[in-house]
Amino acid sequence: MLKLKNVSLRRGINLLLENVSFTVHSGQRVGISGANGCGKSSLFAMILDNIQPDTGDLNIQSGFVTAHVAQELSVTEQPAIEFVIDGDKALRTIQASISEAEQQHDGHRAAELYSQLETVHGYTANSRAAILLSGLGFKQCDLDNPVSSFSGGWRVRLNLAKALMCRSDLLLLDEPTNHLDLDAVIWLQEWLQNYQGTLLLISHDRDFLDAVVGNVLHIEQQQAVMYTGNYSQFERARAERLAQQQSNFERQQKERAHMQSYVDRFKAQATKARQAQSRLKALERMELISAAHIDSPFNFEFFKPERVSNPLIKVEKTTFTYTDKVILDSVSLSIKPGDRVALLGPNGAGKSTLIKLLAGEITPTSGTTDSAESLKIGYFAQHQLEHLDGAASCLLHLQRLDKKATERDLRNFLGGFGFHGDKALETVAPFSGGEKARLALALLVYQKPNLLLLDEPTNHLDIEMRHALSTALQDFSGAMIIVSHDRHLLRTITDQFLLVANGQVTLFDGDLDDYASWIKNQAKLIEKASTSNTLNNSRKNQKKQQASDRQKQKPLRDALRKAEKQLEKLYAKQQQLEEKLADADIYLPEQKAQLASLISDKKKLDVELTHTEDAWLTAQDALEEA
Repeated sequence: MLKLKNVSLRRGINLLLENVSFTVHSGQRVGISGANGCGKSSLFAMILDNIQPDTGDLNIQSGFVTAHVAQELSVTEQPAIEFVIDGDKALRTIQASISEAEQQHDGHRAAELYSQLETVHGYTANSRAAILLSGLGFKQCDLDNPVSSFSGGWRVRLNLAKALMCRSDLLLLDEPTNHLDLDAVIWLQEWLQNYQGTLLLISHDRDFLDAVVGNVLHIEQQQAVMYTGNYSQFERARAERLAQQQSNFERQQKERAHMQSYVDRFKAQATKARQAQSRLKALERMELISAAHIDSPFNFEFFKPERVSNPLIKVEKTTFTYTDKVILDSVSLSIKPGDRVALLGPNGAGKSTLIKLLAGEITPTSGTTDSAESLKIGYFAQHQLEHLDGAASCLLHLQRLDKKATERDLRNFLGGFGFHGDKALETVAPFSGGEKARLALALLVYQKPNLLLLDEPTNHLDIEMRHALSTALQDFSGAMIIVSHDRHLLRTITDQFLLVANGQVTLFDGDLDDYASWIKNQAKLIEKASTSNTLNNSRKNQKKQQASDRQKQKPLRDALRKAEKQLEKLYAKQQQLEEKLADADIYLPEQKAQLASLISDKKKLDVELTHTEDAWLTAQDALEEA
């Protein structure tokens, strides 16, 4: 289906690919792996014909439909659901042709097009689009809102839904989970597992890749190697190769010791048994994972906090409302040194709100927050990337924090985050999202916090940096609260889960697989409750209204029945005329007079149909109003 032969590609002065050859067969699901800047997105640009290879050939099977997520964010007044339906270009083409045929009163052509519309499932387009939007976190009341009313992150989700709406043969997805929460990631994972076409997926989420792909194309040192199996299997194969060259596994032993200590501490406690079991599974493959990342360019650790108190922070009966809506209701929480907590919960339930409350970024509507005198918070959120000084270098950012530190020490520290040599002196403005995220983390680490509040810290980070962050967090001796859609990170660094839902914050007794089941059960309960409420309300009011309704509606029903009978007659006539017009013989020269008569009759019939349909609609509206 897709074949590269001896392809080389440069972007500016950088050689990204050199004499690369590989084949992707129809139906394969391929994860594209490699460090940031290695050429993954450029490969997609070549496939989409946006750029050309410098040498070699790239061939895609002719006639195949390719879908991808647009990078630009549309600002349009078009309703969200219509914007998503636009992704089905075949459907929109047929709909436009139907409109044109009807304007030209070409009944034969219109009949053919309506048949095509059914073939492409055009009549279910709205429901298909609504399902996609619901899965990606949109509420029913959002579907008709204009695209321009959504924030940037939600417009990225709209672009993703639009790509999924396309009935494609080849689907290209570049970091699709970056702007999703855990619930949406789990939904997208299941959707892609059922996708029938060929998938090329760039992602730095191990668990997501493991569940979705069956091959991994790894780009490294201008070469691309295709591995069979999911990401864990690729990691194992690569680790075995690297392990032959590398015997020093100090970082690996450190990770194993931390995870083993968790298992030893909690395996005997019933409330922790499932999470301990999950850690044991992760521990089994930890040796090979570490080997696969032994040549990582990132290597840092959190400093030991200078002072620690117990508890670090305590909230009691805290409530937070926004525009009269209760987000958190009477929440009580105590964070102690060593706590390693992950927040779970549906989109919009209040996870980020809780972190902002603890960080002091917002003020609770009611309740109290007591902080220890020694509390030193390290808060990471996506909006903080925007607060970096674009005109300053990485080194200058650190010098502003510590004027007494030597340049050598600061440059050594920055090197652990991938800012080596002249990179530490470059201004931040042109940095990529991943580079800015790494700098924000470096600034956070340098300040020696004793409480980490992390809101989606892995967005924009590649797998190597995620692994380095995971390793550093395992050794962090302070307390930590994290929101993340990266399940591998949550499994390896957290000890307990708190569920944020329905305004409450409660202990979640289970692992991430249990949480995925909880999400599905909640969706079923919501659907069941909605159906039940509808039925109960209907039954309660039905008997009460029946007597008066019969009296009020009788003349209206009579008018509606009269219009319906007339419509049946006119539709029968219309069908007869269209059958005659569909006969090829009627267009012979000798049938010219007969054809003119039929066309005249059809025009009159169309006018009569319009009037009768208007009468029927008027009667129907009146009946509904009554």
